[in-house]
Amino acid sequence: MDEPFDETITEPITDTVSRLQQWLSDPNFIKLLVVIIGAVIIAVFFQILRRFATHKSLDSDTRYRIRKSLNLMSYLATGLFALLVFSDSLVRFTVFFGVIGAGVAFALQEVITSFAGWVAISFGQFYKPGDRVQLGGIMGDVIDISILRTTLMECGDWVKSDLYNGRIVRIANSFVFKEPVFNYSGDFPFLWDEIVIPVKYGSDHHWVRQMLMQATQDICGEFIPTAQAHWNSMLRKYLIEDSRVEPMVTLVTTDNWLEFTVRYVVNYKQRRGKKDELFTRVLDEFLQHPERATFASTTVHLVELPSINVRLDSLPSNANNLP
Repeated sequence: MDEPFDETITEPITDTVSRLQQWLSDPNFIKLLVVIIGAVIIAVFFQILRRFATHKSLDSDTRYRIRKSLNLMSYLATGLFALLVFSDSLVRFTVFFGVIGAGVAFALQEVITSFAGWVAISFGQFYKPGDRVQLGGIMGDVIDISILRTTLMECGDWVKSDLYNGRIVRIANSFVFKEPVFNYSGDFPFLWDEIVIPVKYGSDHHWVRQMLMQATQDICGEFIPTAQAHWNSMLRKYLIEDSRVEPMVTLVTTDNWLEFTVRYVVNYKQRRGKKDELFTRVLDEFLQHPERATFASTTVHLVELPSINVRLDSLPSNANNLP
């Protein structure tokens, strides 16, 4: 005799099938599937396009810009595709989206500010990849600008001058609205730098001035034509006072020595190297012409020794008996 069929076993399966049928018959669920499939196709298409576009024959800067542009285009294409698919349903969700959007805006205000900072960086000419900047006391070269963060290869800190120290720093883009942004390589990719040379009194200061000027011309003169062209462009673009890009040597007298200051224009990435060349050249010149000039150092010169009165008291009579 056959046992009766237990209908309680098939009830969960029937419920699952019915829910699945409801989901598949829901137009919004179908549209969501279409958006997901479309997003995958768009991502694959742009991935293939990136491989062909970023060819090895291109320089690193061009490859970086092409890759970032294609990434942005893929995001825009995905968002536009989703809007087109759900265009007829957006009106019904206007109020819902408004309430949700207000809550999200309050909870993610830092993220939204960082996105606004990215827009300002992209269109406001704050800086671009490859520039050397200082953000909140952190100096480095910009190696990437994403939607939320700027990535720097840090310079300085425990390493002297403008050399890399090996740390990679990521800073929120919202920082551009809160603190000053120092750009070392914006419209004028050069820096004015100075070295100070102390020279002993009695040296031929005319020869020293001429030697310093010639040494600076030989070592940093290559930057003058390009720097002058960039500076002329700055004068046309901004309300700024004209300044001299040619080397300049000035002299002041101090209590201890003749102090020469050499001012010159140098590329922002070669500041330390050129300073080393200048000091080496000056030292060689002084060693070759010791009769003309020598380096000065802090010394003490006694002009007059004051008189000293010394009084010797007589010894007591029993001094010889002392132990």
